[in-house]
Amino acid sequence: MKLNEQYEPVIGLEVHAQMLTRTKAFCGCPTSFGSEPNTNVCPICLGMPGTLPVLNINLVEFIMRMGLAVGCAIAPRSVFARKNYFYPDLPKGYQISQYEEPICTNGSVQIDLDDGGRKWIGITRIHMEEDAGKSIHDLDVDTLVDVNRCGVPLIEIVSEPDIRSPREAYQYLWKIKQLVTYLGICDGNMEEGSLRCDANVSVRRKGEEKFGTKTEVKNLNSFRYVERALEYEINRHVQLIEDGGTVRQETLLWDANQNAAFPMRSKEEAHDYRYFPDPDLVPVLVDEGWKEKVRQGLPELPTPRRDRFMNELDLPRYDADVLTTEKGLADYFDESLKELCSLTGKSMKENAKAVSNWVMTDVLRVIGERKIDIDRFPITPRSLASMIALISDGTISGKIAKDVFEEMLVTDAAPQTIVESKGLLQVSDTDVIVRTIETVVRNNAHQVQKYLEGNEKIFSFLVGETMKAMKGKANPRLVNEILRQKLEALRR
Repeated sequence: MKLNEQYEPVIGLEVHAQMLTRTKAFCGCPTSFGSEPNTNVCPICLGMPGTLPVLNINLVEFIMRMGLAVGCAIAPRSVFARKNYFYPDLPKGYQISQYEEPICTNGSVQIDLDDGGRKWIGITRIHMEEDAGKSIHDLDVDTLVDVNRCGVPLIEIVSEPDIRSPREAYQYLWKIKQLVTYLGICDGNMEEGSLRCDANVSVRRKGEEKFGTKTEVKNLNSFRYVERALEYEINRHVQLIEDGGTVRQETLLWDANQNAAFPMRSKEEAHDYRYFPDPDLVPVLVDEGWKEKVRQGLPELPTPRRDRFMNELDLPRYDADVLTTEKGLADYFDESLKELCSLTGKSMKENAKAVSNWVMTDVLRVIGERKIDIDRFPITPRSLASMIALISDGTISGKIAKDVFEEMLVTDAAPQTIVESKGLLQVSDTDVIVRTIETVVRNNAHQVQKYLEGNEKIFSFLVGETMKAMKGKANPRLVNEILRQKLEALRR
């Protein structure tokens, strides 16, 4: 959908990420997804009279990881507040959140633009809160309510209005998902609601400083829906202005089936929620020692890791991007590379591209075909490195390695054992190769003549015929050298 180039969108995203804690934010109920409705509940998360919440310390640790990863200031003192509103899936009548004193403020995230550039998107705040329940609108009855999700720990990541296109919004959201999964604090599954996004959007004529009236779009449960919903809403704003109308501040729900957004309610202001400090929860105090302990436990983050792959290992940008998409894949690559270096004695830079090629092609192919995560991939980094080492030292050819790889997928046998048991050792006996090449040259006299007349493409054909005759077991380097010598001798 094309946007009117006379207008500039101003977009801010509010991202809710469900934390990977075993229990809820303020009680001991499990957070597992897919349980029978209304079974993961207790008097505390149901808001029964006389119950008192107790803060899950893992929620604090997890939000500190995210805050430190994006350069936020971590408040030494933060306070929980009650956000009051009535909705059927909120039994307490209020949601525990943070308002005036959040724990993380003033961070930023760097996104990669389609033109190869980079842009920083500011983060206003990241705060802790609990989730509400879920209303299910059934066709046979009016509404069903499942309160399993009540009290599930969330963090809300609020961006500055620095995003200037639906595509940038997509890239920002993707980066947030990458970060929370790298940090191990959220699984990033938008379909299950683990990562949810609300978008605030307005438009202004290019060159203007003042922001336009904003609307909020909810129910964005995929990256593509975020992009499409923003395109729709931006165009709606522009059309209203061009027709002489005005944009109303309101909240809309995105309907993916109709590819349109529909009004839900007038947009609330903070005073509508009557925030006040939660009297049942003490302030959260974070000292420098605790903060530093969390900082030391952070993994290598995706952007620095990608830059390391490019700068220290000489990998192409494309390879580095693919390998660092997910932490598990980057870990697998790193471990395989270390193992290969210990086996070959070569430097990481010398071995990096060979490992990258196998991970990006064969490993990712299997993961895609089997629809599994890298942690369920059957070939260990050590085994993959051992197989690549056999190619490096000339024991097997790259073609034979493909067969070895397929065998490794279904057996625990070491690559060397597979090679020996199946008779796959590469032939490096020059006498055998010379005799085979002489036969190939004799049987393909017409093609040889074309090569001698200047058709270089024939050389690859003759190499292929030689490898075929030797069932792929010939050392390809020797085949190339000996065949070239043979043909040059005929040319003379």
